[in-house]
Amino acid sequence: MKTRTRQNFIAMALLACAMCAQAQTSPKMKMTTDIPPQITTPDSVDTRLGTLRFFDGFPDDATVEKVYDNLDFSRGVQAFLNAMPGASVYACREGMRSQGADNQTVLIMETLMDSKSLFLTANSETVYSLMWLDLKDGPLVIETPPNILGIIDDHWFNYVGDVGNAGPDRGKGGKFLLLPPGYQGDVPTGYFVFRSATFGNIFFWRGFLVNGDPRPAVESTKKFARVYPLAQAKNPPPMKFVNVSGKAFNTIHATDFSFFEEINHIVQEEPTAALNPETLGLLAAIGIEKGKPFAPDARMKRILTEAAAVGNATARAIVFRSRLKDTPLFPNSAWSTAFPGGSHEFLSQPGVRSLDARTFFFYYATGITPAMAAKMVGVGSQYAVAFVDSQGKALDGSKTYKVHLPPNIPAKDFWSFVVYDNQTRSMLQTDAQFPSLGSQSKGIVINPDTSADVYFGPTAPAGHEANWVQTVPGKGWNVVLRLYGPLQPWFDKTWKPGEIELVK
Repeated sequence: MKTRTRQNFIAMALLACAMCAQAQTSPKMKMTTDIPPQITTPDSVDTRLGTLRFFDGFPDDATVEKVYDNLDFSRGVQAFLNAMPGASVYACREGMRSQGADNQTVLIMETLMDSKSLFLTANSETVYSLMWLDLKDGPLVIETPPNILGIIDDHWFNYVGDVGNAGPDRGKGGKFLLLPPGYQGDVPTGYFVFRSATFGNIFFWRGFLVNGDPRPAVESTKKFARVYPLAQAKNPPPMKFVNVSGKAFNTIHATDFSFFEEINHIVQEEPTAALNPETLGLLAAIGIEKGKPFAPDARMKRILTEAAAVGNATARAIVFRSRLKDTPLFPNSAWSTAFPGGSHEFLSQPGVRSLDARTFFFYYATGITPAMAAKMVGVGSQYAVAFVDSQGKALDGSKTYKVHLPPNIPAKDFWSFVVYDNQTRSMLQTDAQFPSLGSQSKGIVINPDTSADVYFGPTAPAGHEANWVQTVPGKGWNVVLRLYGPLQPWFDKTWKPGEIELVK
């Protein structure tokens, strides 16, 4: 131990002598020219990492340690942000599998989804059906019900295809063929064909209430929904439907060190061709690489634990305090879009991806499809999100707020507010089964001029009980306004919702 200490002392002394010598002007040699100062490195540089020291550009040991710690940390943060879509799908799969989902099992919310189930910004007005599709044994045939909105996304949350009203069947129901990565076999006729880059795929669709009743949508799904291997098309196995309304299970990705373990599962399971080399290289740099164990040492685990915490904080800042210029829906308004950029690939211009727009969406929501960016009057749905009140302050569950929706609310079908928990980005868990209110809500009071006033707070304001959504003291919340069958005044912005005003 004394010998090592002596050696370290000698090394430091030699380095100090060398640096002292360097401090003197180097002799001018025959080939010496003027070196542009912008390409040289000073002997010391003050940075956010502390002072970095060099001998004629050669970093000392302390500098090397600092910059490698920072490099591994920064790569961990970027891995958290860039791989988040995959972690979200993985968490959905694990949650769905906990309830029995597989190729022949549909999880269906027969009496709608409530706040016990942890899903990113789900709604309480449509009938959700959820499946996990595994293509490792070959192509799957998918038969869909009529009049649904359905999406298939791959394991990295890349878009695969739409079914239903926004799909090629145009809402009539149809037969689809989902092909696995690298499939080279025959493709029979008679199907709408989708190809996936991953073996694992998430498939969910929404059916619609009929006069407030979910049963017609449930019956239609049970009658028409089928998934089976192409190889068994002549004798399909039976389907199983599991009612998961009111079930407590989680589909939201981790935000601690275990986030990286979730990502490792995907990397090991899926083809490398399913993700771009840049992101795979980023993951490999922190120890996540196909065919190799993810086993960080104590130092790396400490760094990645901090990286996950900072990555999570970064995502929260991007969502709750967005600085994206196209996030606000209206000037000087708290109402924003949940889909900044208007592209399902989050391209701000051809070939340029808005990284913060992608983080915003996938931290707050699930399910990616071009239909979300489409502006179709009277078709589908449009969204407005608010995280703060009219004064720019975070929404507080202990306070009471009011929103005024002006006359002629531009929704052909119906409109609704759903309140979400800032922590989980899922429906806020209150005393009510559904933390929501809308034009279909029983007893809601619509003003004579067709406008509406909605209240949010821990207790119902006297005389406004029918137009109240409960919040929870001590908890923050946010809200989504959904317009189903949005009309032209929404798209041309001649109609806008009132701000969320604190009731004093």
